[in-house]
Amino acid sequence: MNHLSSLAATAVAILTLASCSHSNEWKVEGTIAGADQKEVILEASANGRWYPIDTLNLSSSGKFSGRHLAAGYPDIYRLRLPNSTGAIYFPIDSVETITVEANADNLESSYTIAGTEQAELFMNVENRLRQAGIRTGAAADSLLKRDLGQLVLADPSGIVAYYIINKSIAGYPIFDPQDRQDNKLIGAVANAYASQRPNDPRTRYLKNLFLTNRTMTGNTVVEATAVGLFDIDLIDNKGKHQLLSDVANQNKVVLLSFTAYGADESPVYNVALNKLYEQYHQRGLEIYQVSIDADEYLWRETANNLPWVTVYNSPVDGNQYVSKYNVFAIPTLFIINNGEIAERITSTADLPAKLARYF
Repeated sequence: MNHLSSLAATAVAILTLASCSHSNEWKVEGTIAGADQKEVILEASANGRWYPIDTLNLSSSGKFSGRHLAAGYPDIYRLRLPNSTGAIYFPIDSVETITVEANADNLESSYTIAGTEQAELFMNVENRLRQAGIRTGAAADSLLKRDLGQLVLADPSGIVAYYIINKSIAGYPIFDPQDRQDNKLIGAVANAYASQRPNDPRTRYLKNLFLTNRTMTGNTVVEATAVGLFDIDLIDNKGKHQLLSDVANQNKVVLLSFTAYGADESPVYNVALNKLYEQYHQRGLEIYQVSIDADEYLWRETANNLPWVTVYNSPVDGNQYVSKYNVFAIPTLFIINNGEIAERITSTADLPAKLARYF
């Protein structure tokens, strides 16, 4: 091999190695406008104690970018400017890219985060918490607790649920483990983590938090807590009212699907659902599909060709159901098992494997 060939081979090897080295990393990037500092600190936490894992350089326009090895389980990180108490918190599930846009003058309240459904949900939770803090100055806001409780129950094994039940306002926990009702919600999260994330390091902590504060009855097993669904009452393509609760009570498993038939990916998405429907319908699966299309004619034409329950959430119906189920992206899916919300599906690619667990 001549010298040029050797150099070329070496270059290819280096590029290949560099490409592979990022295969198990997540990335955070974005802009912090108006920052006098030349760097932003990336931090992780351990049992509530935050510690730096990297220092990212800020360009003259405030742009930054950083990578970090994936932890192997969902986790929460934050960005903080030196000598600042404000921070931007964001969730990481595996190897995604998160984009942050912020202003240094009011870092913790003038930012947006995007890149994943969980990141956008997390940002909305933070906004809700900040608004409640400004409005009430206390954690004992019943409306706040109701709304956050619904978020937790919609996806109890998610990182956002974990964050909510450990969040405090003005030093007071929103969900107090020493309060019997609050601890039931914590128990729902503990149970979901125990069954779906047994290797997550937070699972043991959640079990201990729940068990330590529950009324001891001699049973030391984390018990499943009923996760009630939020009912939906909409008209199907035959003009009949379809209650989600009725469909859930009549079937072993229900896939609750929020979609828009006018979306480009809708045909492929419905083909994938149909394969699962054909596989499991005789074993107790039903699909309750909510269309949020603005075009009722398009919805009706598509719905007439689908074998499952199809209902229409028209503009006149408003967004109450979309809000209750915290639908921030289309499509969004939930698995309902034995009349209760079992889990939220954040990626349709995961649906076949996750659905199979219920049959």
